[in-house]
Amino acid sequence: MRNFLRILSAESLKMSRSGIWLIILASPLLSLLIGALVSVPAGADPWPIILGAMVMLHGMLFLPIMAGLFAAFICRYEHTGGGWKQLLVLPVSRTGVYLAKFAVVTALLALSQLFFLVSLIAAVSFHDFPGPMPWGMFFRSIIGGWIACLPLVALQLGVSLNWASFAAPLALNVSLTIPNMLIVNSSTYGPFYPWAQPLLAMMPSGEADFGAFNLPYPSLLITVLGSFLLFCLTGLTYFRRKEI
Repeated sequence: MRNFLRILSAESLKMSRSGIWLIILASPLLSLLIGALVSVPAGADPWPIILGAMVMLHGMLFLPIMAGLFAAFICRYEHTGGGWKQLLVLPVSRTGVYLAKFAVVTALLALSQLFFLVSLIAAVSFHDFPGPMPWGMFFRSIIGGWIACLPLVALQLGVSLNWASFAAPLALNVSLTIPNMLIVNSSTYGPFYPWAQPLLAMMPSGEADFGAFNLPYPSLLITVLGSFLLFCLTGLTYFRRKEI
């Protein structure tokens, strides 16, 4: 346990000295701009409208891309200058290394979601909508989007751990994220496409009633959990058996 905490501390230190924080803030700031420009029709419920508008860009593109970017970034140090050999000669296990990197990436995504929540509150305050804020809707969207990113983190971390190139895992993730704009409109493929899950989990129910947006929440969680277990076990097993 002590060795794992040391690895976790080292990984956190490496990321804290990088410029990754600017990337974390980019999506919440753009979402805030979108939220400030949203026009709510007279008599309509403003809460799902503003949340749906702000989630569209954040959940469809930024969250999946950040999952891949953070995973690739946290592995780039070991891929240069024989970093893996220097790390693995220490009394640490490969499982501990995997879990520490996974924990740091998920923490960065959680921080991005927290900033998104702040942007959402700021946009709502700007419009000064009447009535209390639907905190249940907001927290369900924020937490659901974070959970839906876990399979992507597991997949991208497995790829980044085993590919020496920094650009290749990132290019793979971006190329699989872009089709979201079409796949989320499909009730056939959207529910099973991992890169579409963050948007589907964050979108308020009833805001969009077509394609995969009307997927029941329990079904979405089953899809996320199943893909997470598959990607996590596959990536960890391959990393543990790979020769460095």
